[in-house]
Amino acid sequence: MAEIRLRHRARMREKDAARLAESLAAAFGIADPFPPSVERADAGDYDVLIQGGRVIAFIRREPERIAPTARLLMAKKPTKAYVTVDMGAVKFVNNGADVMAPGITEADPAIQVGDLVWVRDEKNKVPLAVGEAVIPGAQMPRGPKGKAVKSLHRVGDELWSLEL
Repeated sequence: MAEIRLRHRARMREKDAARLAESLAAAFGIADPFPPSVERADAGDYDVLIQGGRVIAFIRREPERIAPTARLLMAKKPTKAYVTVDMGAVKFVNNGADVMAPGITEADPAIQVGDLVWVRDEKNKVPLAVGEAVIPGAQMPRGPKGKAVKSLHRVGDELWSLEL
């Protein structure tokens, strides 16, 4: 991601915010992800949701799909759509690399190709990144060589560091 410039920042209608919160809760198993008083802004290739001066989620367009930021994942402890990597893969994921199948030790078997997922380390179960599944979750653990998750956001990137 390049430098993020926000445009058209405005408070969302509570009904629309609730719909997005329900979608996020269902996909990631996050109870009460955010209150209905959030702002939405255009960040170029995607929209972001802002609460308390921090980006808490981003929305990919066409089709509209919402994903939590690593910051929201740390605060809310999700139970679904997880991909666990071994400690050897952590430094690569932290540097923005895609997640390769041989480094995955565990994955939610309900993950389908194209689903948005979150990546955590095997020791502490701490969120490291958010990405898009390239192969099904059942095939991820110690699966075939190659990419399993395309990285979209990680701890320390521009989206993480954006303060408003």
